[in-house]
Amino acid sequence: MDIDFWHQKWEKNEIAFHESKPHPVLVTYFKELKLVEDSRVFLPLCGKTLDIAWLLSKGYSVAGAELSKLPIEHLFIGLGLEPKISKFGNVSRYSATNIDIFVGNIFDLSNEILGRVDAIYDRAALVALPKEMRNRYAKHLLEITDTAEQLMISLEYDQSLMEGPPFSVNSDEVNQHYK
Repeated sequence: MDIDFWHQKWEKNEIAFHESKPHPVLVTYFKELKLVEDSRVFLPLCGKTLDIAWLLSKGYSVAGAELSKLPIEHLFIGLGLEPKISKFGNVSRYSATNIDIFVGNIFDLSNEILGRVDAIYDRAALVALPKEMRNRYAKHLLEITDTAEQLMISLEYDQSLMEGPPFSVNSDEVNQHYK
């Protein structure tokens, strides 16, 4: 993963992946996780997704991880919240009531820093990573979340048509990572 690539995407506002409303897959299928109110949902590589506001509005607590602080600053402004910022090694935590977003490399995030996770919502995090990194990422995600249940949005397409990201990740690969 080219860290500079993602920082430049945010700085140049080249974020075609950012949607103007909560993702329809989240809205339709999130109930399948059968979580109780106040469950803590982790969004890896979250950016400033409006899915966070939707989860908060449904009574869930949200944790997220993002490489760049720019979208997280925008996220908190959009939510009308003033974050309290603290540092844990190479990771900064932006916190307010029912929300903790960890800014830095997700591989620097540990279970101890992240805390309790009741479910994972992967809104295209796996497909943002190149093939050679996905196995390490999936293993790390399972470790830091104590193998929490997951709702994942993935993409499958002819990879020769587009270099990526997003990358094509078929169901066989998803099963290989999370079986």
